[in-house]
Amino acid sequence: MVVSHLRTTVRTRVAGLLAAAVAGIALTAVEPAPQAAHADACDGTSGVTVVVDFTAFGGDVEVACAPGDPDTGLAALQDAGFAVEGTLRWGLAFVCRLDGLPAPDVEPCIDTPQATGYWSYWHAASGGDWEYSDKGVLNYDPAPGSIEGWSFGGSTPPSIPAP
Repeated sequence: MVVSHLRTTVRTRVAGLLAAAVAGIALTAVEPAPQAAHADACDGTSGVTVVVDFTAFGGDVEVACAPGDPDTGLAALQDAGFAVEGTLRWGLAFVCRLDGLPAPDVEPCIDTPQATGYWSYWHAASGGDWEYSDKGVLNYDPAPGSIEGWSFGGSTPPSIPAP
């Protein structure tokens, strides 16, 4: 009798662990893995150049190319190889983290981050001035040959001129 109860308990626990593992795999499969960043700016009017300024975190400014004609600013960012995390409330419609920054202990990405600490979204023509985006990352369709910019902190554009 004790052995039968023990087997039932073990089966129940194993089934619970398997269910948790399957759920965990399903959650990680929702967001596709980012592609490797394409080196440097795009050539001419082919693709969309993406500039991400990590200097607020002690990093560098990274420039990558999203090949082709991405449909949205989010697609350009992801196609250029940057890992994007949204907020729990707004999903990927509100970019909360790029390549893991800011860290979860700094910004939990539950709702819209604070006004002094968020990824601001910018656009520019090649060699032109940065302009703050008046549209969200899912509502903007960057033209091939254009430049997309991202900078963390208030409303400060990327720290380099548009390539």
